[in-house]
Amino acid sequence: MRLSELQRRVEEFEKARGWESFRESLIYAHLIEELTEIGRFILAKEGYKRADLGHSSPGEDLGSEFAQSLTLFVQLANRFGVDLEKALETELERMEKRFNPDEWRRALSGGK
Repeated sequence: MRLSELQRRVEEFEKARGWESFRESLIYAHLIEELTEIGRFILAKEGYKRADLGHSSPGEDLGSEFAQSLTLFVQLANRFGVDLEKALETELERMEKRFNPDEWRRALSGGK
């Protein structure tokens, strides 16, 4: 699915439920909540937080957490009139010029 189609579908979904009445700050707070769920999963996966040592287990459906985060992110982009396809293409072009792959590989390998 193209990002433009995703943006259109999320906008229709939001409008069908009357969610356009929610302020952007609430959508942002919800997005942070969902990203935190992804973070909890990562911390548990890497062994930093363990359920057997007093921490709660993160949710099992990580894909759902990513999908919810993406949907909320798209809602915010829509609210601010951001064309994500265009913005992403422009940013990737900037990054290609800004971050030389050979220099980065060399730096990460200890300058060899």
